[in-house]
This record gives sequence, C-alpha cells and structure tokens, in this order.
Amino acid sequence: MSCLRHAATVALSVVLLAPLPLKAAETVGQAVLIRTEVRGAGGPLVVDDPVHRDEQIRTSISGLGQFTFRDGTKLAVGAGSSVTIDKFVFDDSGSVKKLTINAAKGTFRWMSGNSDHSAYQIVTPAGTIGVRGTAFDFYVGANGMTAVVLLNGAAQFCGAGGCRQLKEQCDCVVAKRNGEISDPRRVNRDVLKKLGNQRALPFLSGDQQLSGRMGFVGGGGCGLSTATKDPPNGISPRSAPANNPAPAQPNTPSVHSAPESPHTQAAAPSTPETPSTPKDHDHHHDRGDHDDEDDQGHDRDNGDRDGGHRHR
Repeated sequence: MSCLRHAATVALSVVLLAPLPLKAAETVGQAVLIRTEVRGAGGPLVVDDPVHRDEQIRTSISGLGQFTFRDGTKLAVGAGSSVTIDKFVFDDSGSVKKLTINAAKGTFRWMSGNSDHSAYQIVTPAGTIGVRGTAFDFYVGANGMTAVVLLNGAAQFCGAGGCRQLKEQCDCVVAKRNGEISDPRRVNRDVLKKLGNQRALPFLSGDQQLSGRMGFVGGGGCGLSTATKDPPNGISPRSAPANNPAPAQPNTPSVHSAPESPHTQAAAPSTPETPSTPKDHDHHHDRGDHDDEDDQGHDRDNGDRDGGHRHR
C-alpha cells in the first residue's frame, strides 16, 4: 500500500512541476487565396487558415498567397518569397497599433487597412518602407537589393543612404544594402534589368494574377504588362494576316469568272428572234416563251443581287 501511495505522490509531483503550456500564438489574419504551395509554421496553408504573429510564410517557386489581416490590411506573397509577421499589436477599435513585417526575399503587394499609417512598417535588407495610406509592390532580391513601386497614395523608403519619397503612381526606387538608393522615377524595364530578374514584379508584368481588389490597383501594369512585350521569335500577331494569301483570292480571275457567266448567257434570247418570219405561230406559245424568258432573266438578276449581298 505504501508503494502505491509513493507512486501517486510522485505522479502528482510530476503534474504540478510540469511547465505550463505556452500561450497559443496570436492570430493576426487569414489566408484568402493559395496557389501551388504556400507554407506557414505548421506546414502547407490552405484558404481560411489563420496566420499568426511571428509566423514565417514561404512560397514555392510558383506559389502565391493572399492574406488579410484583422484591420483589413492585405498582403500578397508572390513566387519564391519569404516573409515574417514580426510585430502585431491589435486594439479593440478594429485597427492595429503596430504591424511590422520582415521581408527576407521575394515579391509582394501591400494594401493598407483601417489603421493609422504610422502603425505600419515593412523591413527589408536594404531599408524600411514607411506606409502613407498606400498600395504598392516591392521586391527583395537574394542579394538584398530592394525595389518599391507606388500604386496608390504615397510611401517613403529609408535606408543607410537617406530617405526617398514616392508620390506619383508608378514611381519606383531601387536600394542596395550598402546604402545606395536611386531617386524616384517611373518604373520601366530597365529597372527589371538592374534587379537582374525579369519577373521581379510579377503582379505588374502579369506573370502572376491576383484576385479581388488587389488585382485592380496595378496602375495598368505601369507599362510592364506582358502584353507590351515582343512576341516569341519576333512575330507580331498583326503581321500574320498580311502574309495570309486567303484575302487575295477574291481578286483572282477564277473567282470573278463565275459572275461573268450570266452575261454570256444573256445572248441566248437572240436565237428565238431568228424564226420571226412565221406569222402564224401560236401567240399564246410566244407569250409563254416570253414569260419563261423574263422569268429566267429576272431570276438571274435576283441571283446576281443575292450574290452581291453574300460577297459583301
């Protein structure tokens, strides 16, 4: 009996001394769109899965995830990307006091929610993006080079080399880890060359499609849409009809020879005029021939008119 009491005492001690379970990570938002593969701390994510503070989100080389935070802020995470929700302080008014994300690499689109602009901060290896009631795309290369393209509102980028203000739609700055930062200018394909990645801004180029409101703030692609690219092999879709011999067929003699045949047949009525000498020919019979002749001529005219309509 004493052994049983001792065992019970030991078991109770283990329970009492065991560490309390850690507080569950705070939910800060949820996934609203998942394509291919997007992973969180617990493994692959699916639509409606929650995302948590301090959680790292990673996408495959063709992955895409769209997330909505509790204050309505939206974040799209493009292919081959990694981002961590670093800080999140939510209040009861439906806004956040602090929302900081750390973008390690990849391509992203941001749309601010209901919180004060000063609550948002996006950290990249080359500097920090300050949000001013904004929608923008940004890219972080493997070497830390960062590009920001303004789509709506205003934004600020600050690095070791100072700060730059983005005020006009499609304004872009490019910054490096060493503090080098460009002046704002309209984004173009030279920016993609500088970044060393033609798909650095896939939501503008059309390489990846976003859903809902996030897909309608692209500034018309800012001139980067794939529709403006030269087609493969330098072949323009508009040049194909010019090389197609089909439109030339109506001008060939073979096509027009068919309409000319009714004119040659029009000479046929001259043959009944030769036997005009017989006066005693049945008048009713002549009228019948005349009616047939008129009917034939009338039919041919209708045929020509119908054919004209069809050719038109």
